[in-house]
Amino acid sequence: MQKISIIGSGFSSLSAACYLAKEGKRVKVYEKNDQLGGRARILKHEGFTFDMGPSWYWMPDVFENFFADFNKKPSDYYQLLRLSPAYKVFFDDFKDVEIPANFEEIVKVFEKEEEGSGEKLKVFMADAGYNYKVAIEKIVNKPGFSPLELITPETVTKINQFFTSISSKIRKNFKSSKLIQILEFPVLFLGAKPQDTPLFYNFMNYADFVLGTWYPKGGMVKIVEAMVDLGKELGVEYITKADVTKINTEKGVVKGITVGDEFISSDIVLSGADYAHTETLLENNMRQYSDAYWNKKIFAPSSLLFYVGFDKKLTNVRHHNLFFDKSFDKHADEIYDDPKWPKDPLFYASFPSITDNSVAPEGKECAFFLVPLAPGLTYEQDLPDSYFKVLLKRLEEQTNQELEKHVLFKIPFCVEDFKKEYNSYKGNAYGMANTLRQTAFLRPSIKSKKVKNLFFTGQLTVPGPGVPPALISGRIVSEQISKETFKKSVL
Repeated sequence: MQKISIIGSGFSSLSAACYLAKEGKRVKVYEKNDQLGGRARILKHEGFTFDMGPSWYWMPDVFENFFADFNKKPSDYYQLLRLSPAYKVFFDDFKDVEIPANFEEIVKVFEKEEEGSGEKLKVFMADAGYNYKVAIEKIVNKPGFSPLELITPETVTKINQFFTSISSKIRKNFKSSKLIQILEFPVLFLGAKPQDTPLFYNFMNYADFVLGTWYPKGGMVKIVEAMVDLGKELGVEYITKADVTKINTEKGVVKGITVGDEFISSDIVLSGADYAHTETLLENNMRQYSDAYWNKKIFAPSSLLFYVGFDKKLTNVRHHNLFFDKSFDKHADEIYDDPKWPKDPLFYASFPSITDNSVAPEGKECAFFLVPLAPGLTYEQDLPDSYFKVLLKRLEEQTNQELEKHVLFKIPFCVEDFKKEYNSYKGNAYGMANTLRQTAFLRPSIKSKKVKNLFFTGQLTVPGPGVPPALISGRIVSEQISKETFKKSVL
């Protein structure tokens, strides 16, 4: 039986482990931290439970397709709730906008804000829906080896959308700054400015407005637990507190990994850890990409996070909240064009205890704050505290309630923590941005060009950042590994 060692236990690794075990491989997953899930760990503190990483459940069909590949359903493992409203957006005029769960209701919200925008939204979304279908069925499942993978009868008709930005299309059709920001926000999940993101990626708007925003009761960790349980059913072994310190090779062929001081023989090594970090585990002459290569790439943002406990229930907020009460464009510039600590940051605030009373003690509120940052920023130890005060004050002003004296605790997590905990390049939180020059075959390869039987998966490879793409990434690389194995057996 072929032995496969997987480095890291993020969603892509968990996905690949299941597929490979299904094919009869002997699969072991090695995780450096004491919990499985990579960035989708949980933090427990004083009776509160926090998802430390991903908090949005989008593209439910991708999760359904994953479990269906094993004759399972998400409902076999966790309860899924559709959020209504999906989220709330706060603006500088103190007139917030809620995004309903129903698309026809969203059309009404748009029309109320800007006359004629409702019909324009329908047209925009019809195109986005078509792009979503093409992306899921024709593009995202490709291994990223050739530009020809992108050429299909469907994509040929859409070629102009790869050379037009989503921002230009949105701003041509909508004049309200509020509607523009609402429509541009989903592509931030792809890790790039809307001005630099191809129009084809408007399928994220379809994911937002039509497929909806969901929540697995108990938090995103329930997906991790589900995938681990599925893996165990298939024979996968999981080892925590197992920091891989070396990938061993001989004459250009992978031989195994070193965990601590222990050598573990492996026929195939698959890394779901940070790609740049993974290559540092190899001898210099076995690395595909130089430091200069990584430095030239556009990375998605890092983040300043706060895990916060309040001693009371909050008012005038929803499960997901976006604070666009400062300049969207200026903050984006401070991430991508002129990297610096933002002067007036936008931020995201999540209160999962509004939906799920299991994540906070009775009568209290569990909160998660996120400020997108340029990766690689340095900072003094007390800087996060000053930002927290700013965020809290704006939350108080926007929701008309006193909160400072109700903070039980706040636990920060920032750039250096991403480096330390996840070995992430420059402390990035979302991987590599999906710009035109970093799409598909232009992303780091899932297969090492220098080391035979060494493979990669995750947000720096195809198809890109986000939880649903991570599930797909795991399937793509497992299929490639199976092809390589089949070739070998035939020969």
